[in-house]
Formats: sequence, C-alpha cells, structure tokens
Amino acid sequence: WCVEEGAEHTFTFAEMEAMSNRAANLFQSYGIGRGDKVMLVLKRHYQFWFAILALHKLGAVAVPGTHLLTEKDLKYRYEMAEVKAIVCTSDGDVREHADAAQKACPFMKVKMSAGGYGRPMEGWIDFDRALEDQPDTFERRETSTRDVMLLYFTSGTTGQPKMVVHNYQYPIAHIVTAKYWHCVDPDGLHLTLAETGWAKAVWGKLYGQWFMGAGIFVYDFEKFVPSDLLELITKYRITTFCAPPTVFRFFIKEDLSKYDLSCLQHTTIAGEALNPEVFQQFYKATGLRLMEAFGQTETTVQCATLKGMTPRPGSMGKPNPVYHLDLVDEDLNPVRPGEVGEIIIRPKENQVGIFDGYYRDPDLTAQVWR
Repeated sequence: WCVEEGAEHTFTFAEMEAMSNRAANLFQSYGIGRGDKVMLVLKRHYQFWFAILALHKLGAVAVPGTHLLTEKDLKYRYEMAEVKAIVCTSDGDVREHADAAQKACPFMKVKMSAGGYGRPMEGWIDFDRALEDQPDTFERRETSTRDVMLLYFTSGTTGQPKMVVHNYQYPIAHIVTAKYWHCVDPDGLHLTLAETGWAKAVWGKLYGQWFMGAGIFVYDFEKFVPSDLLELITKYRITTFCAPPTVFRFFIKEDLSKYDLSCLQHTTIAGEALNPEVFQQFYKATGLRLMEAFGQTETTVQCATLKGMTPRPGSMGKPNPVYHLDLVDEDLNPVRPGEVGEIIIRPKENQVGIFDGYYRDPDLTAQVWR
C-alpha cells in the first residue's frame, strides 16, 4: 500500500489476521454483531481490509460506499439499509456529510474515522488509535453460507440506487475472476485500480486474489496521473493489472518506452467498452493484449476473455463457466446469431456468485428473477 506522498506499508497475511481481529473486537465492544449493517467509506485506505474482514468474522454486514457520497446520499443509505455504524475516511468532508445525515437517523449510533489527513472530530472514534487497545485474537462467530455478508448500492443510473445482497458463498465465485481472467501470480503483485466503495474493489482487491495466494498492491491516490501510475508499476514490479479502458487511453498518450513494463504479465479491462485502437496501440507498445470482461454488482464476471483465449478487440469474451448464460428475446426465447438479445443467467441450484436479491424490495427481486 502506498500514497502519492510516498508513505507505504506492507502487510503479511498474519498481520492482516491480527489487525482484523483487533477490528472485530473493537466493533464488538460498540455493540456491533451478527446482521448489523456497517458502512465502509474508506477510499483506498488499507484500513478497509481490517474492517471488512472484521465484519465477516462477526457475521455483520459490510456496506461499502464511495467517498463522493453527499449528505442526501448517506441519509438514503442509512435509512434504506438500516445502518448502525460507519467507518469512513478523515479526508475531505465525508464526516461532515455523515454527521448531517445522522440527524434524521437516530439508529445510526457509531461513527469511526480512519486514515487520511483530517483532524479529530467530536463524536468520532479514532479507528486507528482504538485498534491499539484491542487484543489481536478473536474467535470467529459462526455464520451460514446463506447469511448476508455484503450489501452494495448500485450506481443509480436508472432511478434510485438498488441494494444488492450477497451471501457468504459469493467470494468463491471470484476464483474464476482471479485465476482465469486476472491470471494472478502467487509470487507477484496484482493491482486493480478501483476505489473500495464499488464492487469492482472486491473483484480485484480481496477475495479471488487471496484465494490464489497472490499479493495485492494498492495505490491510494486523489488524482489520477498516468505517469505516476506507470512509475509505480515499474518501481514495485506489478505483475497483473486491471483498470477501465480510460486508463489505457491515457497510457498510450505517454511515451511508454520510458518505462520498464517488462514486469507486467497480464492486463485486463472492465467497466466500459474498449476502443479497438487503444487495444492495438497498447499491444504495439508493450506486447500485452487487453483482456476484456463484463459483469454487474449483482454478479461476478459474467463474460470474459479468459486465460488461453485470443481476445477480439471490442468483444467482452465468452461466458464464465460458473454461469449458464443465454441471449434471449422479450419472451425469454434464445435469439439466433446476429440478432440483438438480452443477457440472462439461468441459475443452477444453489448458484454461487449471483446475488440473493434486492434488500427490502421483493417486487424488484421477483421481476429480475422471473
């Protein structure tokens, strides 16, 4: 983990276990337990990993959110998800927005801030300092595979954000994400650029990568500067890298010959359509093909250019073997080649990787599960 200013920290798995145990003890001391909803608004701070692992150990529900949320956004999330606590960055005005939103939500009782460069604020617990006083052992609470583990709000591009529920089976579906799409190296470092408020973060910064024993590299930055990121890839010898196509559009505008990118073994993209010209220019400069994928907050990777496939620029690949994907018309009949259809998943019994439904919205859940 490193920041623009140059500070860095390296954590072993043993240290992650100890720090998440401390966080679990801290949360428990403030009355947070199984089923309680806790918002995590932590940008790319390393404290995100301590907190989310701690909530899993408690059987509590992590509700990640971006630091760009305003008072109105936070109030909506507090109310809809029945949030009991928040752990947020001390950077910027996130805490001020969180305080203002809390006034209408008396059930939101616990506020902690971590990382960043903000000053202490009245009514807020210093997460980092409080961890120092907690024991580093914790007996994990028993949970069921069907218990709620994660609650993600969608981006709300078509109406109010929806609350996506994932259970404790969800992480294992990301083995495909890490092993066959990201192609992580157990002896290397994987970098997914996503901020922890979005589902893409756990796609690329946690579950699958750790199942495969790979190290995770995190760059905690405010403003994206292509040359800075390229220098970090070179300095820390990043082996696998995933980012939206926009990042690669900026990369090819740089003089890539100035950077030793020989460490990179595999590069992947998601989040938006790829311009074939970007693919060709990056391939010409580095010899690396950009392997595209598509998925949703409600799922893991649905379609991808997986290991062993030759990418077709502009194509999002073929179905992930975890799912039975189909292309259908409005009557759910399969369409013929060349016809436009809707992508659907025909779930298997006890399907892993796909969400349990929309929290507190049975009508919408029934609609998409038809």
